[in-house]
Amino acid sequence: MAGDDGRARVDPRVLRTRALLQDALLGLAQEKPFSEITVADVADRATVNRSTFYQHYPDTDTLLADALDQQAARFGMDAATTDPDAPPDEPPPTLVQYAALISEHLDLYRAALGPHGSLVAVNRLHERFRRLAVESMRLSGTRPAPGDIPEGIFAAGVSGTVISVFTAWLQMDPLPPPEDVARWAWLLVTGRTVAAGSDHTHDAYG
Repeated sequence: MAGDDGRARVDPRVLRTRALLQDALLGLAQEKPFSEITVADVADRATVNRSTFYQHYPDTDTLLADALDQQAARFGMDAATTDPDAPPDEPPPTLVQYAALISEHLDLYRAALGPHGSLVAVNRLHERFRRLAVESMRLSGTRPAPGDIPEGIFAAGVSGTVISVFTAWLQMDPLPPPEDVARWAWLLVTGRTVAAGSDHTHDAYG
């Protein structure tokens, strides 16, 4: 059955079971590396059997991707919060909020984005970063590259840059504030640089 927005409604029981599995995985990820978490571990923690797990997810990678995506959604990650009148060198609030979310779940995101992490989760994060950054720049009227670059190529460059910056940030110790990594990523994707010893930004595209 479809809702008012045309999307099919999901059975509340399905949503509850998926939430149980996601919470179980997030809890286990605080205790041991993601690569060591098995389907049986998740099922036991969620107090369901393995067949129930497989009714909802094919593997723990897909479950992790869903859990991180739902976690971000709960924090209201919405590009519509971008202020179109904000300075072009100021990162959109959504990017700062997302960095703050990651910093609050540091071990999990380090596991997801690390060398032994989840390719499915990384791809999902790539998509979320792409949407947040690209839609925010559209709303603010900022586009860092010549207009002849295809939208798909531009989007790939934005998401690749942002996730690379965030991945490198996660490896820093001590971890710089979320506001810093959001600003670094934004300066890079908008093609702006900061002159040494100066508070002024410069457009790298001329």
